[in-house]
Amino acid sequence: MFVLESVYAIVLLYLGLSVLFLAVFAVAGRFGGTDDVSPAITPATYRKIGVLIPAYKEDAVIIESVRTNLRQKYPTDRFELIVIADSIHPSVLAQLAELPIRVIPVSFETSTVSKAINAALAQIPAGQYDVLMVADADNHMATDFLSRINLAFEQGWQAVQGHRVAKNTNTSVAVLDAISEEINNHLFRQGSRALGLASSIIGSGMAFEPELMRAGMASLHTMGGYDKELEMNIVLAGRPIAYLADAYIYDEKVASKAVFENQRTRWIAAQWQFLAHYFRPGLRELSASRMMSGFKMIQAMVLPRVLLLGVLTLLSALSLLATQPFFQLAAPALLLTLCLSLAISVPNYLWKRLTVRELLVLPVLMLRFARAMLNMRKAFRRFMHTPHTGTPDVQLQPNKSA
Repeated sequence: MFVLESVYAIVLLYLGLSVLFLAVFAVAGRFGGTDDVSPAITPATYRKIGVLIPAYKEDAVIIESVRTNLRQKYPTDRFELIVIADSIHPSVLAQLAELPIRVIPVSFETSTVSKAINAALAQIPAGQYDVLMVADADNHMATDFLSRINLAFEQGWQAVQGHRVAKNTNTSVAVLDAISEEINNHLFRQGSRALGLASSIIGSGMAFEPELMRAGMASLHTMGGYDKELEMNIVLAGRPIAYLADAYIYDEKVASKAVFENQRTRWIAAQWQFLAHYFRPGLRELSASRMMSGFKMIQAMVLPRVLLLGVLTLLSALSLLATQPFFQLAAPALLLTLCLSLAISVPNYLWKRLTVRELLVLPVLMLRFARAMLNMRKAFRRFMHTPHTGTPDVQLQPNKSA
C-alpha cells in the first residue's frame, strides 16, 4: 500500500506541476502580452516580404488561398507569394502559373514541411527579401496582415507570430479544435509575452528576418514538428519572438475525429522527438537562468491538455474510493484549477459556439488522443499529412476585445 501511495503521490506531483504551469500562463494572459502597434502609424519603409506557402497535395485549397492572399492592403510590388508545390496536380500547377506568384516545384521520397521550406530557401538568394513569412496552403491572411507584420519589424523585431484563428466551425470537432487553438494563443503566446518570455510559434502566420530563419532551419531533427525546433533555435540564439494579437490569419480546423487523431499523432511524435533532442540543452539554459529558452523545454514536458483533462477526470472519480483526505481532494482540486485556467483562456466569441453537443464529443476526443499516443511511432517513419477541404463555412470574426 505504501508503494502504491508513493507512486500515486509522484503522479499527482507531475500533474500538479503541469496544472500550475498552465494556470500561471492563463492568469498572465489576462494582463496583456501583445506586441501590436497602431496600424495608423506610417512605416518608414515597406519591406519586401516573401510569403512561403508549403503545399503538399493541396489541390483542393491552394488556388482559393492564393487568390485570397493576394488581396493585401500592402504595396503589390513589396510582397510575393511563393507556393512550394509538392505533389500538386499538373492542371492545378497550370492555374497557379497564371497568377502573379512564384511557384517552386519540389519532390521528395518522404515529404515534410521542413524539407519543402529548406528547398525553397536554397533557391532564394540572400537579400532578395527583407522578411520571410510562412503560411499554410489553406490559410487566409486578413487584408492588413502583412502591414502589421511590417510595422512589427519597423519596431525592431526579427521574429513574429501572428494570431491564427479558425476559418471554420462546421462540426463539433472543429469547434473544439478552434477553442484549443485560442487557448494556445492565450497561454503560450499572450501569456508568454506578458511574463517577458518569447511567444511560441505555430507553423504558420509567422515571419522572420531571412538569415535568422535560415540559421534556425539549418539543422532539424523531428519529422513533423519543425516549428518547435525553429522556435527553440531562435530563442537559443537569444532572439525574442513577438506576438501580434491583431494580425489575423485564418486556418482550417480539423472537422472529423479521424483527422483529429491523425494530426495529434503527428504532434505527439514531434513533441517526443523535440524532448529527446533538446532536454539537455533546455536544462543547461535553465541552470544558466536563461528562462526564455529554458521555459520552452518545460512547456514541452507539460502533459497535453486533452490528456490532462482525461487523466484528472479519471483520478477524480477514483478519489471517491480513497480513505485519506489528501488523496480524496488532490485530483478534484487539480481538475477544478485546470478547468478554471482553460475557461479564462477561451475568448468570448468561441463561448457562443460551445454547446452540449461539443461537450459530449470531448470524451471521445480524449480517447482518440490516448490512441494517438499509442500510435505515435507511425509519425517517426513518415509525415502524416493533414488534408484540407476548403472553406466549409464563413470565417469567424474574433472580437479584439474578447
